[in-house]
Amino acid sequence: MSNRGLQIAGLALAGGVGYYLYNAGGDPKVAEKKMEADAHRLSAQIKNDLPGSMASRGKEAEKRGEALTASVGREFDRTSAEAKAKLAEAEAKAKEVGQKASKEANAAINKFDKTVETEAAKAKSGISSWFGGK
Repeated sequence: MSNRGLQIAGLALAGGVGYYLYNAGGDPKVAEKKMEADAHRLSAQIKNDLPGSMASRGKEAEKRGEALTASVGREFDRTSAEAKAKLAEAEAKAKEVGQKASKEANAAINKFDKTVETEAAKAKSGISSWFGGK
């Protein structure tokens, strides 16, 4: 390395040591422990981010799971909407059939009433004629 590079590296090292000493309240043993803990945490994070590591496979599986969940949710919503539409259509058809049946039933009842009234009138006039009525 060149002189300039060594100076920059030395300055960065001194700055790091100063940072840990300052945060440790000036105690070199505490600063060393904090630096080791940070180095371990950084190492673990780098290992997790490496392709093929268990953590990265776990993250990939989690992302695939989230995508699958979203896909299933969309499919469920679509199927649910189709079922609701078919149910509404069936209800409308049933209402239409019910109204038609009601109209036919009312027409049949009216026809029956008219027939009964006509026959009753005939019967009444027939009975009245036996007793001298008109």
